[in-house]
Amino acid sequence: MTMVICIKSKIRFLLFIVSLSITINASAQSLPDSTIKKIDAIFSRWNTNDGPGVAIGIVRNDSIIYAKGYGMANLEHEIPITPETIFEMASIAKQFTAYAIILLARQEKLQLDDDIHKYLSWLPYPKEKITIRNLLIHTSGIRDFMAIGLITGVKRDDAITNESIIKILCEQQSLNFKPGEKFSYSNSNYILLAEVVKSVSGQSLRQFADSAIFNPLHMINTHFIDNYKEIIKNRSSSYKRIDSAHFENSIISYAAPGPTSLFTNIDDMAKWGINFYHPTAGDNKAIEQLTQKGKLNNGNETVYSSGIIVQTYKGWKEYIFNGGLASYRNELMIIPDLKMSFIAFSNDGDYYPHTDDMADLFINDTTKSNGTGNVQKRDSGEAILKDIISIQKIAGNYISDDGMLINFRLSNNKLYADAWGQSNLLWKDKADTFSYFNDPEVKFKFTINGKNSSVRGFFYRDPPVHYTKYVNIPIQTDALLLSYTGTFYCPELDAKYAIKLKDHHLVLANNRVGDTALVLVGNNHLISNLNSMNHLLVIRNNKNQVIGFEVNSDAIMHLRFNKIE
Repeated sequence: MTMVICIKSKIRFLLFIVSLSITINASAQSLPDSTIKKIDAIFSRWNTNDGPGVAIGIVRNDSIIYAKGYGMANLEHEIPITPETIFEMASIAKQFTAYAIILLARQEKLQLDDDIHKYLSWLPYPKEKITIRNLLIHTSGIRDFMAIGLITGVKRDDAITNESIIKILCEQQSLNFKPGEKFSYSNSNYILLAEVVKSVSGQSLRQFADSAIFNPLHMINTHFIDNYKEIIKNRSSSYKRIDSAHFENSIISYAAPGPTSLFTNIDDMAKWGINFYHPTAGDNKAIEQLTQKGKLNNGNETVYSSGIIVQTYKGWKEYIFNGGLASYRNELMIIPDLKMSFIAFSNDGDYYPHTDDMADLFINDTTKSNGTGNVQKRDSGEAILKDIISIQKIAGNYISDDGMLINFRLSNNKLYADAWGQSNLLWKDKADTFSYFNDPEVKFKFTINGKNSSVRGFFYRDPPVHYTKYVNIPIQTDALLLSYTGTFYCPELDAKYAIKLKDHHLVLANNRVGDTALVLVGNNHLISNLNSMNHLLVIRNNKNQVIGFEVNSDAIMHLRFNKIE
């Protein structure tokens, strides 16, 4: 990651003066007491001296107009949170990694549509062209290393570095999907982007980001770390809540600059927010590229750009992203047209970011005045179906390719979708298409093929999720369940799992992960509550014998385990 931005000493001095003026302006604006009371009320739960808390900042134009800390940065030493307290940014780090790539592209050191093998010759998947852009917008199909780690039994306090992650990625033999086919969030993409920065610039991501982003913005308390044992002054500790009055330390052993491992505070992040509409690091074209929505191979846009979600808030363009690691919970919200930012960092694992609650106090809803907020109202009485016979053919249990279960049922001549612990009334749009009564964007298209039927679910995903109807085996005898048992090995991970029969139930067993209950769904699906292995697709030979399974769980697809015993 060698590329150093050459800036003459005079320009450096001017940039320092600009940055200094931003810091000086932090107290240049004041808020009415009534507004301050409303902000403090939002965070009153954390305004204690016996628990973790939150640091917040509100930015308008080039000034922090309000910043405050609530709760404790360190419970052992009774250190309170202030706007200067340092937090781990988790996935908010990704937008800085992306910006480093874009700055290199702006200097014509690389092109976003370059094949990453040009810079990372050691990477597998030689038959597929994976571009830098695929990494930026999460359309590469490369499996998430965190999900892989869960399968191999990586523990919370195990040391994780870029080097150890790269070793895992080099053993992979297949992708989740063809690059550009769909969006799937993968932290591996940003590990590889950090390696691209290093390959192109000759500097580590930490070094390049310091010289090209943090120094020009005078973000003196911000940097990536490549050693999780590094001493960081004024760093907050992260805490997991045990009950209403007790906490325990939530340990981070990560040093994986790229997707995570960025440390900063409210004062510095305010300068980054200002850079979106008054760029000092980079230029307007670089910001435009950073916030450009991703596109799939079919031309459809995603809401994700490069480390940022691009959407609207009350009719205004919004750049937003959050991050969570251990018990750090953070969110950055930028409304560029209003030149405002809302920032919240927390060291409480139970905290949910409240940036929109702060924004509500300052931003008017334009959708009400221009009519764009109007939604066609539906009458639940009109959801009564007439052609019950055809609907009965599609009612039943379904499973998606990545193991999500859904049941379509008829009740009082209405069709309902039961999934994720919720029951949703369906509205008939066409003969074969239904949508959620309360959310028309969620659609299902049914296809009937003989006795079998399938569904295309639109769940804000592209391409649509495919669900297939299945029939549960009414009586699952020990003899039947024994046919699924054995020891299974994955060469890509050098990992073994056993499927065992215990007390008339199937169990998935691994020495590091432990035992997890399995539920047989239909003939060929095994469901568990184990992260990254919640769905196993059974593989059979031409004699109908079980010879292996594939892990198909969204973040991990087509990961094969072969039966060896």
